[in-house]
Amino acid sequence: MDKVRKTVKHIRRDFTYDTLDENEAPKNPLDLLHKWLEEAIKAELKEPNAFVLSTVNNAQPDSRVVLLRDAREEGLEFFTNYSSKKGQDLTHNNLVSINFFWVELDRQIRIHAKVDRLASHLSDEYFASRPRASQIGAWASNQSHKLKSRASLEDRITEIESKFEGQDVPRPDFWGGYLAVPSYYEFWQGRASRLHDRIVYEQMDDNWEMKRLYP
Repeated sequence: MDKVRKTVKHIRRDFTYDTLDENEAPKNPLDLLHKWLEEAIKAELKEPNAFVLSTVNNAQPDSRVVLLRDAREEGLEFFTNYSSKKGQDLTHNNLVSINFFWVELDRQIRIHAKVDRLASHLSDEYFASRPRASQIGAWASNQSHKLKSRASLEDRITEIESKFEGQDVPRPDFWGGYLAVPSYYEFWQGRASRLHDRIVYEQMDDNWEMKRLYP
């Protein structure tokens, strides 16, 4: 423990990439999310659409990185195995926290949202757009459950490839999309001397109320 403390305690830098002014920020937080995401893509960051999804089940928080597949007025889309740990968590508690972090841009977005499953036809449409190997992988993986060995997984992949040889791979019933509907956004822009800009959008009825927070 002491070794870690000595190693990291001097790691420090000032954040000087940009500023965030509530007087210039859009009234709709989705517009700012789009802007920051586009700038992360333009900066050629790795996996700019990746975010941390946090769920809670039996009072135990759990987090993992997933990929954003759409961000529209209705909400934010992501896809997964419904029987995975996160899928089970969402069945019991569909309130989540989402966190985008683009360290190279000194930016973070925190979101509180309520999650529901996407309509089946939307999940079908997205699944059909995936590479065939990813479609096979979705069938082969009993995500989050115990696996005897890597060889067992590879055998399962071979089995699924044979099953769907010469035909389109349909979406399995246990795999599909979710729509996260935000009620709270916090946009964080790192600033010098840890005096960061923090702008919050909170949903009040059908409107978004904006405010600035202390760093």
